[in-house]
Amino acid sequence: MPGDAVRRYVDLQPGDPAPWFEQRGWENPRYVFDTAAGRWLVLCFFASASDPVGREALAAALDRRDLFDDTHASFFGVTLDPGDEKRGRIRDSMPGVRFILDFDGSVSRAYGAIPDDSRPGGGRVPVQRFWFVIDPTLRIVAKIPFGPDGAGHREAIEMIERLPAPGRHAGIELQAPILMLPDVFEPSLCEALIETYTRVGGTPSGFMRQVDGRTVLVHDPGHKRRRDCHVEAPELLSRIQARIRRRVVPEIRKAHQFAVTRMERYIVACYDAQDAWHFNAHRDNTTRGTAHRRFAVSINLNAGFEGGEIGFPEYGTRTFKPAPGTALVFSCSLLHAVTPVTRGRRLAFLPFLYDDAAAQVREANNAFLADGLEPYRPDETQPASPAAREGGAPALSPEAG
Repeated sequence: MPGDAVRRYVDLQPGDPAPWFEQRGWENPRYVFDTAAGRWLVLCFFASASDPVGREALAAALDRRDLFDDTHASFFGVTLDPGDEKRGRIRDSMPGVRFILDFDGSVSRAYGAIPDDSRPGGGRVPVQRFWFVIDPTLRIVAKIPFGPDGAGHREAIEMIERLPAPGRHAGIELQAPILMLPDVFEPSLCEALIETYTRVGGTPSGFMRQVDGRTVLVHDPGHKRRRDCHVEAPELLSRIQARIRRRVVPEIRKAHQFAVTRMERYIVACYDAQDAWHFNAHRDNTTRGTAHRRFAVSINLNAGFEGGEIGFPEYGTRTFKPAPGTALVFSCSLLHAVTPVTRGRRLAFLPFLYDDAAAQVREANNAFLADGLEPYRPDETQPASPAAREGGAPALSPEAG
């Protein structure tokens, strides 16, 4: 095609971060790619299953169906052809095999499969077909062109066969970049917060999702099952703030050179063995209404439960179960999950921390909150009212910064 030589393609190489995306899947109308971190990911940009080249690539992957189990590795076939869906030429096969319906070309442009100015559906589009192998932290390991006579397919499959366990993808076992701070809450404070939950009880806890440009509160027991109680007693609030200010804020400043000045949410959360309460892999700052969050803090208030451990899939399979009163602190952008509680119940205090600059971001994003979510008020100094309980944000005292 005349002019193709001057068209620009994104040129991703090993070591580059893999672009995150949200796109239609075969079964999932909104597949969020970054939540698949924690295993090897294989993206095959085959363009269309209507021609021999695309069919050959898919056959190479499906002939080694045993390699893709959603634990060690997952396969994603990326199609540009609406006919693949209409004519049933592709279909998800769980676990491990998914198809991305990239009919607008957004994923293919981000990975360089089509030129950055191409729009599928407006005529012929020049296509580069290749495989990407991506590590559990979403960094590119290999980019393998299809090549003649299926050579690229064989190279990709042979590489996937040699991949180590996801937790040792860097050659050693990795440690998630977290802070573990003992003795943040003393036993009497833990007991007072447990008593608050026992007396008041909890209400079902949802999570935030971006829908049509707005942040909405969603309840999905398959993704998250937890009950929360909001702390409102002034004496408890003062004790909580003092402990966070004196025992957590300085450690964040030392480790991350970040000056915390604000705290969002004063809640006691409960994960119960009843129905195996849990929270699947997620990040805490992926919507306009949560983009201000910088650090998450998890402080267990009790012991004696099983399960309910926190894991960071991008950094291996290790999970963490801090002792009562110990704060586990981590960036809100890290993928994390809470394993199902299998015995007893886990009670924890779960705030978010941020600074004044992030507070300005939060205020600006009030316009993107769905109806029913209380807008942020930067002069707020008391816990949120019941109407605002999903997003209330008392400020820490100025000296916290």
